[in-house]
Amino acid sequence: MRQEAEETRLDSGVGTRHTRVAIIGSGFGGLGTAIRLRQRGEEDFLIFERAGDVGGTWRDNSYPGCACDVQSHLYSFSFAPNPDWTRSYSPQPEIWNYLRRCARDFGVLPRVRFQHEVRDTVWDERARVWRVETSQGTYTANVLVMASGALSEPRVPQLPGFENFKGKSFHSARWDHSYDLKGKRVAVIGTGASAIQFVPEIQPLVERLYVFQRTPPWIMPRTERAFTERERRLFRRFPLLQRAERAAIYAFRELFVFGFRHLRMSRILRRLALRHLERSVPDPALRARLTPAYDLGCKRILVSNDYLPALTRSNVELVTAGVREVCEHSILDSEGVEREVDAVIFGTGFRVTDQPLAAHVRGRGGVTLDETWKGSPHAHLGTTVAGFPNLFILLGPNTGLGHTSVVYMIEAQIEFLMSALGYMKRQGVSTLEPRPEAQAAFNGEVERRLEGTVWNSGGCASWYLDRTGRNSTIWPDFTWRFRRRVARLDPAEYLMSGPGV
Repeated sequence: MRQEAEETRLDSGVGTRHTRVAIIGSGFGGLGTAIRLRQRGEEDFLIFERAGDVGGTWRDNSYPGCACDVQSHLYSFSFAPNPDWTRSYSPQPEIWNYLRRCARDFGVLPRVRFQHEVRDTVWDERARVWRVETSQGTYTANVLVMASGALSEPRVPQLPGFENFKGKSFHSARWDHSYDLKGKRVAVIGTGASAIQFVPEIQPLVERLYVFQRTPPWIMPRTERAFTERERRLFRRFPLLQRAERAAIYAFRELFVFGFRHLRMSRILRRLALRHLERSVPDPALRARLTPAYDLGCKRILVSNDYLPALTRSNVELVTAGVREVCEHSILDSEGVEREVDAVIFGTGFRVTDQPLAAHVRGRGGVTLDETWKGSPHAHLGTTVAGFPNLFILLGPNTGLGHTSVVYMIEAQIEFLMSALGYMKRQGVSTLEPRPEAQAAFNGEVERRLEGTVWNSGGCASWYLDRTGRNSTIWPDFTWRFRRRVARLDPAEYLMSGPGV
């Protein structure tokens, strides 16, 4: 009854519609935060979700062949193991269903406000609250958690003449399942993590497939298999086995850090990738066009067994010339070759370092995150930002990974958030933000660790780098070190106010 009364107060339009913690997004970050709040006895929170269901990236990306490139037992919440994964690398429908099940089983669905797109958030200095303007009205909150994720806004390049194209076009993250690709002439722009998954799926359907490649990716073989029913029964009966499996995967993937931080040690991985390319592509001319000229790991390493073979099929052409112009029914490349196409599919990734939401989060003095960052996102511990009281960002600057599961990083940040909220409650703190000098020191430490790594010195232009050329995406070390660094709030690193301060 108490919860029903609270729902009425919040949704009826009566009163202030206030909540202690406002969470933006219902992917791994948003749901994980909500679940941990409930487990700690905190019910005064809301999740604002612009769509009609939970799931974030794994709801939006439903393109053919969509799957995770981190093993299932690691790419999941540590507090919610799933013994029923069907494969070692989970397909998108299973991950989405896992998140929906977590939301239901942990009782956080009543706290989700669907179809509530966050349009603006402003820190009210006098009232010491965040004012969150959504498509369904305005709310206030003591604490704001940005859990919209780094892979939420598709990036579509501005191609000359594209506005004149008369055919079908869409981004892989907004796949149009109503459009029948059978017998069509299709151009795929981009060869990133999404494209290498959907290209092999659509290749048998289309009449002609043109894959426009700007830079070839490094591709490793995908050591995938199905879990047997016996294995799943054992995981259900003996949870310790699944925890051991998770620990083994985690330990193995952490070893990749050595190769990324010490370029000489990446040679073994490079040889594996080149052998995989040679076995998959017999034609030496095509193989040469698919061989990267930069160090392995400089861009995201991809895993696939069927993408490279798909490029050898008779109805596929790899186009390495750039796009000069898009015409009404064709694409003209930079070498003057025109190819007629019925559809264009963008596999061009996401706006990682220039997230649109940053222009709508206004801290002290009305300054936005976008204005504060000036094209190069930075934060203390990748989570809090000077000048933005009571703001916590999940998967914020320099918390991305090139070698293991970001869910591990999300959980580490969530535990830091729980530590901060607990401290604020115990000490009577109403506002908390990092000291500028503490934030600068942390970012200086990250910069030093990035020096000489493949992420900064690998000879490529990657989405890890922002428009200033700085790597504001990658955490350049072992993830357990990040978790240890954010294990608890250090009051000396923060400016605080309130009756208890």
